[in-house]
Amino acid sequence: MSVRKGSISVKTNDIFPIIKKWLYSEHDIFVRELVSNACDAITKRSTLARAQGHETPDGLVNIAVNKAERLITITDNGLGMTEQEVEKYIAQLAFSGAEEFVQKMKDLGNNDSKNDIIGKFGLGFYSAFMVAEKVEVESLSWVPGSVPTKWTCHGDTDYEFSESTKTDVGTTIKLFISADGEEFLDQWKLKETLSRYCDFMPYPIKLSDAEKTDEAEQINDTTPLWKKDPTTLKDEDYKEFFRKMFPYDEEPLFWLHLNVDHPFTLKGVLYFPKVDKTKPLTENGIKLYSKQVFVSSNVKNVVPDFLGLLKGAIDSVDIPLNVSRSALQGDPNIKKISNYIIKKVAESLKKLFNTDRERYEKAWDDIGLFVKYGCMQDTKFDEAMRKFVLFKNTDGKLVTLEEYQTAIPEAFKEKLKDTYITFDKATGDESLRKQLQAEGVQVLEIDSYIDPHFTQHAEMKKLGEESYRFTSVDTEVENLLQSGETTQDDIKVKDFFLSVLVNDTTKATLDVDVKSLKGSTSSAYFKIDEQMKRFREMTKSMGNSAFSLPIKKTLVVNPQNPLVKNALKIWEKGEKKELAEKICYYVQDLASLSSEGLTPEEKEKFVGRSQNLVQELSGYVI
Repeated sequence: MSVRKGSISVKTNDIFPIIKKWLYSEHDIFVRELVSNACDAITKRSTLARAQGHETPDGLVNIAVNKAERLITITDNGLGMTEQEVEKYIAQLAFSGAEEFVQKMKDLGNNDSKNDIIGKFGLGFYSAFMVAEKVEVESLSWVPGSVPTKWTCHGDTDYEFSESTKTDVGTTIKLFISADGEEFLDQWKLKETLSRYCDFMPYPIKLSDAEKTDEAEQINDTTPLWKKDPTTLKDEDYKEFFRKMFPYDEEPLFWLHLNVDHPFTLKGVLYFPKVDKTKPLTENGIKLYSKQVFVSSNVKNVVPDFLGLLKGAIDSVDIPLNVSRSALQGDPNIKKISNYIIKKVAESLKKLFNTDRERYEKAWDDIGLFVKYGCMQDTKFDEAMRKFVLFKNTDGKLVTLEEYQTAIPEAFKEKLKDTYITFDKATGDESLRKQLQAEGVQVLEIDSYIDPHFTQHAEMKKLGEESYRFTSVDTEVENLLQSGETTQDDIKVKDFFLSVLVNDTTKATLDVDVKSLKGSTSSAYFKIDEQMKRFREMTKSMGNSAFSLPIKKTLVVNPQNPLVKNALKIWEKGEKKELAEKICYYVQDLASLSSEGLTPEEKEKFVGRSQNLVQELSGYVI
């Protein structure tokens, strides 16, 4: 069988419009690409000069905008190019001069240049045609005796070389702006774009209006905070950098300086922000840089979801980017970097807990959500941080789970071993919490958003020998405070309330029980099956309507309460059975008020029943 081989043919006339129009998703990318090229040219000149023992001028990129002439000019004092090099690096599509330079330096024994050179794919220059109808490149190589050259292209595959009068070493690119790029002729827009992409590029970038004589304004900070030695920085330095990056945010709670060179390169500063609970939570607070060039606010995979509330910047040469730098490509380094960030965040939080507990507690309202979420999402983070998760106890003090166990009164140690009693302020019965408090038993205040998920996770995912059982106040109170055995009178109370309250329409959702609790003054409370309660809370936190489904509840009546005793007497006399029934409903209403509250319809009935009850009782003698 014969085999014939061939190669795919690409027509440049067809592919060039695609590259210049759709390679990049946003038109303003041309600023990043052209200024990055200018910085690379300066780095190359400096690197070669050092290798040859020469001195070079300080690197500088000048950008001038001339609205009247529809012209943007970008000038650098970098390496410059000869006519042959312009044809090789610019006219040859997708040929990366950066890659060639790095290889050349490796051959000379310099392996560090890859960390300084920004370019990679050899396509960035063509982003200029997204906004320009014509591009002129004038360049003079730093090699002695070189002749300046001028390259002109009108946005198609044809170009021409002509003589140039350029006398300074470096490259000047002139963009004759088309209708698609008109907005960039506005100096404010150009400045905003430069600030976004080039805020921390390694050489001064200056912007001027070619129609005015004003001094050029430097746009960038050539040495961002993450490039500095942490031992030389003060708190105010970190706060000032945060204000620069996020000018409308409140002062951060604390921060973490990242600095690693092996087995990957990663630098950055991450801030724990104060959460504004009046505003929706937003992500994209971490900005990703590669060699000080802004790449994206999308750091998915590099930073795990549960750290998405953090703000700041990370810079790495080892994060793989696609050709437009707009998305990350799969690479083992991403997972390594993500694991490192998780580890450093956990270490930072543990250090704060151990060295400044007061500051840690003050920040807990803001960081508690993502710490608990992180424990559920990442095993290593869970192992590091679970012992440092805080809950507010009955006295309003923030305690760890270990501290809660330590504070259990000796009389209840056996019953509450590895058990944590929880209380939801929105639905919990305050009278039950106070009864436990009177016996020295604390409860842990929980919310209905993250805590149902966290507590279930902790129960299922043991750490070492430790085990966890979370239970609500209404479920546990009788286990701790029940006094005596059930009496015949208790059975009468139960039968009485059952006959009044549980009928065909309620028996599916309501049951009645009777418990005498030590120190109890309330007439009754509601108990809900623990598993059903958790199901309701978790589905509610996820925005699911399942929590509104009927939930089986038990009305636990206190037979020692005077109101309950009197209602039973009235019922047994048989003269005022309607009055006894009203008292039953009133007791039920009081239990609802103490826990989840009443619906508007229930409130209306409660008010009416209460008024009728008072009127009848005022003239009734038992």
